[in-house]
Amino acid sequence: QVQLVESGGGLVQAGGSLRLSCAASGSIFIINVMSWYRQAPGKQRELVAAISRGGSANYADSMKGRFTISRDNAKNMVYLQMNSLKPDDTAVYYCNVEGVFKDFRGAMWGQGTQVTVSS
Repeated sequence: QVQLVESGGGLVQAGGSLRLSCAASGSIFIINVMSWYRQAPGKQRELVAAISRGGSANYADSMKGRFTISRDNAKNMVYLQMNSLKPDDTAVYYCNVEGVFKDFRGAMWGQGTQVTVSS
């Protein structure tokens, strides 16, 4: 069984910073892509950033220059450093990992962590 646990969300004022973490644990053979998505109330879930096992990252246009995704392959962890936060960044942020696990091959989601940015 594989678990994803996110942490680091919270309430921050506009212009502030937060760092999200996501830890994958359990029967993991290899994790290929690790990503962060977010979903604001009444909106569809959208990709924030993704990073390959080799460290290649891509970002949604609105996050470029403000957010940085990183990962630690040895610890099966992915991070999202969020700077210059705006009220529009308020959402539930979800970790997603794609890889090969003991019982299946594919992608799985974390439970989400709330980020609220006040104006």
